[in-house]
Amino acid sequence: MSTASLSSYYLAPNLSRTPVTYSTEQPQEYDQRISLSESQLRLRHPETFVKQSRHGEARLTLNAQNGPIPTYGSGAIIDGTVDVAKTENVTSIEIKVEGRLQIKEIAEGGTVDKKVDLASSVLWSKEQDKPCPNSQDFQLVLPNAFEIEGQHYTLPPTYNVKLSGLPGFVAFIEYSIHAIISKPSVVPTLAPRMKASLFGISIGTITLSTPFVYHPRTRPTVALPAPLSISQNGFVETPEWQVYDSVIPARRSSLQDITTHLYIPTSRIFCASQGIPFHITFESSALSLATFLPFGPSGQSSLKTSTRLQIMRQVAVDVRHQLILGATKTDMWRVDCLGEAKFKHAGDGHTWVSFSGEITVDPPIKVMGFKAGGIAVKDCILFTMNPPEGQKAPFGELRQVIPIRLTTDAWSSESAENGTDLRSESVLSVSSSLNHSS
Repeated sequence: MSTASLSSYYLAPNLSRTPVTYSTEQPQEYDQRISLSESQLRLRHPETFVKQSRHGEARLTLNAQNGPIPTYGSGAIIDGTVDVAKTENVTSIEIKVEGRLQIKEIAEGGTVDKKVDLASSVLWSKEQDKPCPNSQDFQLVLPNAFEIEGQHYTLPPTYNVKLSGLPGFVAFIEYSIHAIISKPSVVPTLAPRMKASLFGISIGTITLSTPFVYHPRTRPTVALPAPLSISQNGFVETPEWQVYDSVIPARRSSLQDITTHLYIPTSRIFCASQGIPFHITFESSALSLATFLPFGPSGQSSLKTSTRLQIMRQVAVDVRHQLILGATKTDMWRVDCLGEAKFKHAGDGHTWVSFSGEITVDPPIKVMGFKAGGIAVKDCILFTMNPPEGQKAPFGELRQVIPIRLTTDAWSSESAENGTDLRSESVLSVSSSLNHSS
């Protein structure tokens, strides 16, 4: 049985049953990341988000927000105000944006816990030649990338996952905004010379913190191609469609192997809310095709058929770079099916039969593929043929993996023409090559 893996831009453990790795290569022209301007954000979200200290001494206001938790997209501007009721003894006012990535092994206690400073600004300090204001506006731009232990990653979305097993893992990526109003570490009314600090933080300091959701939006920069036309010899190939060939081996001497030709749009970057179109041709002798008919695509539920075309997602976490005493395994993954194909007969001849259709993601997803530290989320198309009789079946098994990328938004002709809400960026692209292993 042949097993294919995802291209290697993701470093993940070897896995015989699922797509595993991506490869690092130059970005292709098919993928761009959406960035909403500040004016667009204000038009869509006219409300504000307010975080206030317990006794009302300070308040953090975030503009262009509407909901229980602030939400930002790629390259967003975090726009707001810090208000201080009493400015006496204030030494500085600072705003910070942080990201946190944590992977925890439940059984052994091994943990990767990294905090990253994404943006910060000192709004006022006592060294400035002006009094402390009661209200201070700020604007911070979210970066598109960050660094952990010398490795650079595209800023990943807010995410959490739990992987059950031995050992089990939990992993999450979260973001937060902090407004820090610093005051002296001396408390005159109690002890003029006594340091009033705990773990290096002044007791009088006020910190207003709130988590926020980072939801980057992406879309393909090419539209889905027109369907392939069919001739007396099968589908007529075009540059917009990439063909992936494979073989279903025959187990009887009277039969011939069946060659499969699976056609997928060349870009392999698709909107998660749209169906992914495909074409497929099975080519062999007339006897082999007739014998294969009960195992081929049909109008029944895909769960009851031998031939399936699915969208699969692998989530992998790894704490292998941490020192864990007694640990025998520091990584784990899980694989989920995101969608199934629907086949429709497209044509046939004496030595071939063809089908067309689309694969849909159901239910909808919000988080697209990414890699950050020891967390990797990746997607692929999985083409399989598993006869129910096993070794007694006239044909052997087939397994073919094609790496893809999913985006949050669909291609738009308007944005492609004027580029008003699209910004080119070095994003991870799918590889054009596949690795095969037995």
